[in-house]
Amino acid sequence: MSKKKILLGFIALVILGLALSQFPPIKRRLSWRIEVAKTYLRGIVYPAKPIPTAQPRPTSLASSTSQPAPTISIAETIQPTSTKTPKPIPAQVSLPVPSYELQDMNNCGPASLTMALRYYGWDGDQFDISEIIKPIPQDRNVNPEEMVYYVRNYAGWLRAEYRVNGSLPLLKKLIAAEYPVLLEETFHFDEPYYPNDDLWAAHYILLTGYDDAEEVFIGQDSFHGANQKLPYETLEEDWRPFNHVYLLIYLPEDEAELQVLLGDDWDEEKNRENAWQASLRATASNPEDAFVWFNLGSNLLYFEQYTESANAYDEARTLGLPQRMMRYQFGPFIASFQDHRTEDLLTLTEYALQRTPNSEEALLWHGWALLQQGDAAGAVADWELALKHRPNYFDAEYALDFVR
Repeated sequence: MSKKKILLGFIALVILGLALSQFPPIKRRLSWRIEVAKTYLRGIVYPAKPIPTAQPRPTSLASSTSQPAPTISIAETIQPTSTKTPKPIPAQVSLPVPSYELQDMNNCGPASLTMALRYYGWDGDQFDISEIIKPIPQDRNVNPEEMVYYVRNYAGWLRAEYRVNGSLPLLKKLIAAEYPVLLEETFHFDEPYYPNDDLWAAHYILLTGYDDAEEVFIGQDSFHGANQKLPYETLEEDWRPFNHVYLLIYLPEDEAELQVLLGDDWDEEKNRENAWQASLRATASNPEDAFVWFNLGSNLLYFEQYTESANAYDEARTLGLPQRMMRYQFGPFIASFQDHRTEDLLTLTEYALQRTPNSEEALLWHGWALLQQGDAAGAVADWELALKHRPNYFDAEYALDFVR
């Protein structure tokens, strides 16, 4: 065979390979391999370290570490009359299982939401959802607010709400009333993605049943598979780092029943007050638990108690948080910004960006910290990069409008 034929054959193979690499399933697999390699290399350049503890604060801004009650005004809780007679909660419930959706790269949120929507007859898939709320596959996080946004705007015949401070009895009560529940919980990697990886991340899962005899919930897990058995104790442990957040999708005509099931937690502000009280009790009974301090910070942040919130987050950081914690929750950024702790905000966001350089939330708040230091050009660069990683990111658009 002549050298010319060999060369032509090689060129043909390259062209064929390039063409196949654009085929969506192959393209996604290649993208994932590239992301894994980039993550490992970044772990070498920026070795994984603990989340930085709080920096010393100006005396004029320092405050007591005690957590005073938020000054709030709770609206009178609606007490609707349900059209259905409450039923005793059975010891075992199995709801109809929606068609299973195996998640694509970084897509547990859209995949889990897909299964929740299919329970009500929706016929889309995870890519219909991710195209709207995370159009860049490398985006590693979807917030509960974004999932609610999708349901309300793209599955408008359904309604959606999320609350915090859930409990195992409440989950069972909801499932027994035929409402599957979406949770954000801890995910444990089997293998490290970089040196000294603590193997901790976040994950969404849809609960569709439970069994008191086995003490397990049944979960539709977009990564591990359908009908996973989740022991009560394990679920509680994995749910706690996310303030016991839960998301409900329902038909409009069922809203009255859900209001009865949730009681005063149906009112969002009352739900947060209950969560604040629960997390305050948890810090008293488990003062060495970093997650309960983090939850306290998040609940105080809701009531704009910025100094007290920052103090609670400080305690959580001192006790030790997972390396990826601020890939998924951004309360420490907001509290530091509002409490004028600019150096601390820079330190936190730069740490977060070492682990997740495309985090639009970390870029947003890093930009605000730079602006507080007078670096408007640096802030604009951060916000433009945030929009590159998350097109139509409203908070970055607002920030750019603020300085222009």
